Amino acid sequence: MKKQSIKGLAFIAVAGSLATSCDLLKDLDYTVTPDPLEMHGDSVRVKVDVTFPEKGIKKKVTAEVTPYLASTPLKPLSVQGEKATGNGTVIQYKAGGKVTYTDVVPYKADMETSALTVTGKVFKGAKEKEQLDTISIADATIITPYLVNKDFRVIYEADQFKRVTEEKQFAQINYEKGKSNVRPAELKDKDIVDLQAWLQATQSNPKINIKSINIVGYASPEGEEDKNNSLSTDRSNTGKETVLGVAKKAKNDKAQTEIYSLKGSGEDYEGFKRELTASKFNEDEKNLILRVLEMYKESSKREEEMRAMGKTFTQLDKDIFPLLRRSEIHVIYDLTGYSDEELKSISVATPDSLNLEELLFTATLTNDLNEKLRLYQWNKKNACLVGDAAHATTPNLGQGACQAIEDAYVLGALFRSKQNLADAFSAYPPLRLTKAHHIVNTSWTVGKLAHLDNRFKIGVRNVIMKATPASVMQKQMNKIFTLEC
Repeated sequence: MKKQSIKGLAFIAVAGSLATSCDLLKDLDYTVTPDPLEMHGDSVRVKVDVTFPEKGIKKKVTAEVTPYLASTPLKPLSVQGEKATGNGTVIQYKAGGKVTYTDVVPYKADMETSALTVTGKVFKGAKEKEQLDTISIADATIITPYLVNKDFRVIYEADQFKRVTEEKQFAQINYEKGKSNVRPAELKDKDIVDLQAWLQATQSNPKINIKSINIVGYASPEGEEDKNNSLSTDRSNTGKETVLGVAKKAKNDKAQTEIYSLKGSGEDYEGFKRELTASKFNEDEKNLILRVLEMYKESSKREEEMRAMGKTFTQLDKDIFPLLRRSEIHVIYDLTGYSDEELKSISVATPDSLNLEELLFTATLTNDLNEKLRLYQWNKKNACLVGDAAHATTPNLGQGACQAIEDAYVLGALFRSKQNLADAFSAYPPLRLTKAHHIVNTSWTVGKLAHLDNRFKIGVRNVIMKATPASVMQKQMNKIFTLEC
């Protein structure tokens, strides 16, 4: 309940106050319902209860008030004193009175952030005594229904598919102590043989574009530091010479161009710690050696302390240091994945050969919902999806949890009849797919019908629903309650 002191007149379609400079109208109390205004369906309903106090309106006064919601005028309200002539609502002078004003107007976009205003005229007899100023009396309008998207649809998780990815081909050359020449036996190692085969295949593969070949030389952390720095650089150089020779044998043109980056990294203490941690040395020996590395920053002092370990150093020289005398070969290249047409074809012929991101992207290449569903598999090998994870549905039929229970029932029956999990999971989607589709689609349709906001469509829907025979409803229910096995 609000009280507004008015000298002329106050009133509104929803609630409000209005002031004039005359004494023809006195204090008014008004209550607005709802406050602020709300949109329902396609309309805004306005209601205000206005209470006139004792001696609140002169006996021969007539007032005509017109409320506005944004730019839309509402129906005018006519109020008059007990001796005035006219068709307005009569308010007794001594007793006062109460008037309830209502109106309904179609919602317009400008009503969301506008105000309710009121204006009008005051008469005494046939003579106009006052033009009422336009005054804002309420804010408008809550439009929650417009903020809800009632057009139900499936929302797809974005895929992380990348057509072109950066990849790496790796090989390694190992060296004898203090040397940088590449032994012939190294060229027969599997990683070098594989590198040559890869370069040969790459030459005729348009999907592979070699960007750079990075070669990093390393030395083991014993001996003079300056010598080891120079040695690691020499090893990167002989590594390049070796790769050039391999590329020539493979007849790979790109790998014989100036795309090489060489680096000598000196003594490889990080590699030493990594190999030591993975070695068969006992934990006490490992911890002792690691403490020496942390305690002494000068490489000469580190080596001196390690040599003082006697047999431990001998074991390091035999098992760990040889692994660090190397050059690493990193071939960096761009790999272009399957084309759209290739993805579609493979998804039909051998879908298991595609990874998850490729499958998700392939599903975006079609608008056919059945084709999308085929790609969004419910099962793969010894795993499967059930319930909303497999067939999410709107809540309009109350069948979401029920379908998860039916999934479990069907799987249980299959577990009893199949030899292994993979067979049971493979048989599960075909059994459940048709009914799950029916539930999802029917629930979506029911939801759309239930949330109509057009009055004509609502009326047509209600007539059709009332006229639908019970047998049709029963048939629909039978589809819902029939189990697949």
